[in-house]
Amino acid sequence: MKSKLVKRTRVKICGITRIEDALCAVNSGVDSLGFVFYDKSPRAIQPSEAAGIIQQLPAFVTTTALFVNADADFIDRVVAETRIDLLQFHGDESPEFCNSFSRPYLKALRMKPGLDLAAECQRFSSSQAILLDAYRPGVPGGTGEVFDWDLIPNPHPAPIILAGGLTCDNVAEAVKSVQPYAIDVSGGVEQSKGIKDAVKIDKFINEVTRAN
Repeated sequence: MKSKLVKRTRVKICGITRIEDALCAVNSGVDSLGFVFYDKSPRAIQPSEAAGIIQQLPAFVTTTALFVNADADFIDRVVAETRIDLLQFHGDESPEFCNSFSRPYLKALRMKPGLDLAAECQRFSSSQAILLDAYRPGVPGGTGEVFDWDLIPNPHPAPIILAGGLTCDNVAEAVKSVQPYAIDVSGGVEQSKGIKDAVKIDKFINEVTRAN
């Protein structure tokens, strides 16, 4: 996995639970939609529900399935039922586990003190990209908190997807400061947990475009 300069920062909106939110995001220009298959999340969705949404999406929008220490059988079931494009792992999964399915994957890393980011990127070199999120003990992601972007080395050791507390108010600064391959947002474009806000989605993507 090699890091490279990109001309446009991609946007992924995660925690999709409704078709109207998915289509709103697509119409606003999103690159990827994320579906959470982690039952402790307030944005969790059942495979059958995700499949129903994905079947109604137009071409050229990537769909991503988020897992946290899930069983291999469950992941295989989600892949088969939804025909998802990409897997995203937020737990303690090994590179071998992440790479054992019939789909490419992303590995999420929480920026906890002492993390050797370059070493972890090398360990997960089979990943399509590395997603960086804020660290809170016992919480695998979706904290809504911003971490110190200066902790990310430049040049990046891998294609970086930036997450953690991003909103319409700070995403342009994030893009200019970090220059990530992509941005991942969930709570920052919501009315309430799992329910997206059309105005926030449109403004968020416009802010990313403005910052490129």
